[in-house]
Amino acid sequence: MSLELRRHLRAGQVIPALPLALDPRRRWDEKHQRALIRYYVDAGTGGLAVGVHSTQFAIRDAKIGLYAPVLRLAAETAAAWLAPKPRDFVLIAGLCGRTPQASAEAAIAAGLGYHAGLLSLGAWANDPESRVLAHCRAVAREIPLVGFYLQNAVGGRTFTYRFWRQFAEIPQLVGVKIAPFNRYRTIDVVRAVLESGRDDVALYTGNDDNIIGDLLTPFTFGGRTRFIDGGLLGQWGVWTKNAVQLLEDIKRARRKLRFDAAWLDRNAALTDMNAAIFDAANNFAGCLPGIHEVLRRQGLLRTTACLDPHERLSPGQADEISRVARAYPWLVDDTFVATHRARWLA
Repeated sequence: MSLELRRHLRAGQVIPALPLALDPRRRWDEKHQRALIRYYVDAGTGGLAVGVHSTQFAIRDAKIGLYAPVLRLAAETAAAWLAPKPRDFVLIAGLCGRTPQASAEAAIAAGLGYHAGLLSLGAWANDPESRVLAHCRAVAREIPLVGFYLQNAVGGRTFTYRFWRQFAEIPQLVGVKIAPFNRYRTIDVVRAVLESGRDDVALYTGNDDNIIGDLLTPFTFGGRTRFIDGGLLGQWGVWTKNAVQLLEDIKRARRKLRFDAAWLDRNAALTDMNAAIFDAANNFAGCLPGIHEVLRRQGLLRTTACLDPHERLSPGQADEISRVARAYPWLVDDTFVATHRARWLA
């Protein structure tokens, strides 16, 4: 495992979760998939997460069979687009299932050049924490590991502080995505990593309900103070150019340790925007179509369709997306996309 991977993640990056591009007949749309990846590269992101929730877990179904093809296309497209001006860019693959499946996916990802695996524990909802830890250690032998604390509303489970403290001792661990949408559980993870003494493990927010708050909070535990380094977010899969600028502004504020009240206003604005896109009013039922709708309006996707035909925009969700786009123009990158879209789609 390269030290550069740890350094890159600890430097703090915008890492969008890649949506799956489909045509109106729900077939994979490789042209628009490539365009999306080119968009994320040109927006200045520090990497890409592929095969995660935004990419749709159903790509693993035997009848669909898109897990390896999507990972391969993403890796090849990013490498080709970065070639004229090479820079550090991390590829993170989503890993799911029980140990045989997750280990097999990790091997596929490593073989395709992915640097790390984001390990979903949704298949371990009722197992003792000791067995879950054994699973994590086994998968970590295949690829450097990014842990994932997922909110209960979309399939996550609650873990104890003790679990995260032991998890932090896995040698191959390079980061943790913290996304329980719960302040107590967020603190459990940060505290566990700090009290383990692991300065080489990156902390990334996935708490779409408190992105700026997470990134501006200095956490002190075990005599150590850390900020959450960056974000690995579905929210940052839309209007991504402005997300990159936002993180740079946050980093400058952190270096000065000066946070004025305007940051609280920005945090509320970004949370309001996320509520519309992720359909918080309907317990996130329209989360994926909401992401697709923003990208469809920009011409980066052809449709809001998901592999599951029952996943669609909730009533009133499109109007809410229009409202937040008007209300917070500083978060919207429509002009950037319009300027470069034809080149990305070529």
